[in-house]
Amino acid sequence: MANAVLFSGGKDSTLAYHKALAHGIPIDLLITMVSTSKESYMFHYPNVKFTEMQAEALGVRHIFADTEGKKEEELKDLAKVLKDNNVEFLVTGATYSKYQGDRVNHIAAELNIDHFAPLWHIDPEEELEEISKRFNAIITSVSAEGFDETFLGRRIDDDMIAKLRELNKKYGINMLFEGGEAESFVLDAPLFRKRIEIKRAHSEWMKDRGMYIIKSAKLVDK
Repeated sequence: MANAVLFSGGKDSTLAYHKALAHGIPIDLLITMVSTSKESYMFHYPNVKFTEMQAEALGVRHIFADTEGKKEEELKDLAKVLKDNNVEFLVTGATYSKYQGDRVNHIAAELNIDHFAPLWHIDPEEELEEISKRFNAIITSVSAEGFDETFLGRRIDDDMIAKLRELNKKYGINMLFEGGEAESFVLDAPLFRKRIEIKRAHSEWMKDRGMYIIKSAKLVDK
């Protein structure tokens, strides 16, 4: 049986991993869902292949599971990988998305899995302050009014928190991106044995949205 984290490599799932360990919950598996669709309702799309590097930095077993990312159908893919890997305890980085929370809870109940979401309804600024101070997390996609290409690849630091606060007041975005406004990727965290250094990357902008694509990276000593 396994204690697993549904792991996208973004700020929420990485912080959820840290919170689980802080609660005394040992984690022996990271599960990354790889969607062929950019429009997945459940799973991150950009740069998920580099979660393997994050798992190595954390020293935790890691697996990929494929999904076409079709609405509702992708839930069957998640249920299958949980069942195939004998997961009995699942940690997720869900914060405010009722859509995601309800569906993971439903799958967990069907499979008799305990679901722990340590960030559920966390104060957005509280989480972002912790990310800013203890993690190196960058923004890897944006897709909401108010964002532009200058956000791509930027670190979530105090200056970024101020910008997100402004966007929240002006456009009503969720500062933690739970509405799909943006996505992130963690390059370093307290429990990483090594940090990730990006060697090559580029930004792609398409009308009103964009992605920061990591082409190559390496683990380096901290």
